[in-house]
Amino acid sequence: MQSIGFGAGFVFAFAHCAVPNRWKWGPEMGKSIISLLLFAAVWLPGSVAADEVKLAENAPDRYVVVKGDTLWGISAKFLKDPWRWPDVWGLNKDEIKNPHWIYPGDVVVLDFTGKTPRLRKDGGAAGVSDAASGDWQLMTTKLSPTIRRTALAAGAISSIPLSAISPFLTRPLVVGDKELNSGPQIVAGPESRVVLSAGDTALARGIVWENGNRWSVYRAGRNLVDPDTKEILGKEAIHLGDAELVEFGEISTLHITKSNQEISVGDRLARTLESDKLSYVPRPPQNPKIRGRVIAASDSSVSEIGPQVVVALNRGTREGIEVGNVLALYRDRPNVTDPDAPGSRETVRLPPERYGIVFVFRVFEKVSYALVMNTTRPVNINDVVQAP
Repeated sequence: MQSIGFGAGFVFAFAHCAVPNRWKWGPEMGKSIISLLLFAAVWLPGSVAADEVKLAENAPDRYVVVKGDTLWGISAKFLKDPWRWPDVWGLNKDEIKNPHWIYPGDVVVLDFTGKTPRLRKDGGAAGVSDAASGDWQLMTTKLSPTIRRTALAAGAISSIPLSAISPFLTRPLVVGDKELNSGPQIVAGPESRVVLSAGDTALARGIVWENGNRWSVYRAGRNLVDPDTKEILGKEAIHLGDAELVEFGEISTLHITKSNQEISVGDRLARTLESDKLSYVPRPPQNPKIRGRVIAASDSSVSEIGPQVVVALNRGTREGIEVGNVLALYRDRPNVTDPDAPGSRETVRLPPERYGIVFVFRVFEKVSYALVMNTTRPVNINDVVQAP
């Protein structure tokens, strides 16, 4: 296993590695030097193991991006922990705000020409060997404005699979007493009907003009309860459908454009949000000691929670959770009998098992929603999440 180190020991080791001129610089040479760096980090003070970024086994030298790829998926081909991709792309602060500059057809290269390996698009800065001296030099490629011809569906790739989270980006997911008691409410249907569906007209009170004309229809569902403190964190909002404002007034008229379930008089409305679907940069939470639990799955009928399933966590902005935070999944192992005390009731408590990663993409005050990314086993309700 190779590692990319950012500690002082790694920089020192690289600076003092003599590379004979007859050696050909290239990916294999780069990987060999990484092994030397890893060896040096064991012996030299100042190396920081926690800062290492480990390369995946048999990491390719380059990869051609195809439609449907994600930054997470591409990075998984190169890195053991794909959520660490911002570290090896060498992003500055501005680029981290909007790192989605990769398109289908681009070539991603594992570049060993610097002090530490970097992922980059082919066509950026590269290293070359001087034919006369054999010394390695930095060569920059001058880029000229070009026109990119691409279909709208083949735009810049996203961080994580949007198909898995799109339904959760604009809908109300958690509601509290304030929303339930004061939010807009459907008060009547056409011809005094109480059950409505797509294509019907609905009359509602409490709509604010400034909130726009797109609305989600929901009904309060199960309580979301903290399994440790028993605090009610909110109610899960069951998405029933979508509606569009037709005429504004004290009692407004709406057209129901979509219905997933029957919509009834008394159901509530929430503004449909606009969302930036691409600005997701993975990073650990600022508080390294944060710890929470999985409290619900997006689909309560699912018996086993696996990758690409959305889960609710009992931590939110109140605890410092932010969009983009990556959390590791842990499960307690059962205690085992103490081998030094056979026949007794003495047991040994085993450390919890780390088995996966979740990616937070939407955050409320007391609850957040995350996409299950990589797991070696199904996720269970009440499993622990904490900083990776």
